[in-house]
Amino acid sequence: MENLALWGEDVYMTGDGEKKVHTVEEILALPEGERAELIDGEMFMMASPTVIHQEVSGWINMEIRQFISKKGGRCKIFYAPFAVFLKNDGRNYVEPDIVVICDRDKLDDKGCHGAPDWVIEIVSPSSKTMDNYKKLGAYIEAGVREYWIVDPIRETVIVYDIENGEIPRFYHFTDSVNSAIFEELVIDFSELKVYLQ
Repeated sequence: MENLALWGEDVYMTGDGEKKVHTVEEILALPEGERAELIDGEMFMMASPTVIHQEVSGWINMEIRQFISKKGGRCKIFYAPFAVFLKNDGRNYVEPDIVVICDRDKLDDKGCHGAPDWVIEIVSPSSKTMDNYKKLGAYIEAGVREYWIVDPIRETVIVYDIENGEIPRFYHFTDSVNSAIFEELVIDFSELKVYLQ
């Protein structure tokens, strides 16, 4: 999802020069139609996704959903907008493009409380820094097991096997990509490339 940082003294600085820390309550109180995320109390407004973003997200979601359904596992897959109270601390709230959650005790009607097992973000030009740096750090700290960054413009996929401490793996939309947490799951991104034509 596209993110636009809220910059300016009126947002981050109080009258005495202190940095303002935003909370989940502020996110939940936003007017209808406005969405934002929090990383360590810093708020980022979210722009509407593009058509290609939606196509890529929907296609990946379908591939994973079919795999989980065939295997009959307990894991659940959700797609944005879906609330993730990342650290359950009131200062970290994200709406990843796709999440897989295997511990159903983390789920309630409001969303996921704690780290999902697998997060996938679809990059847009305005979310590149957020997805590659801020969210990566937040997901590692929170205990996300696997993180994918899919870039439809560059036609690349970066896979972070956080749980096993592996170095990131880089793929193109001509490659098949293995999931770290589901060893039998292989997503052939060349099929996505054909789908997008």
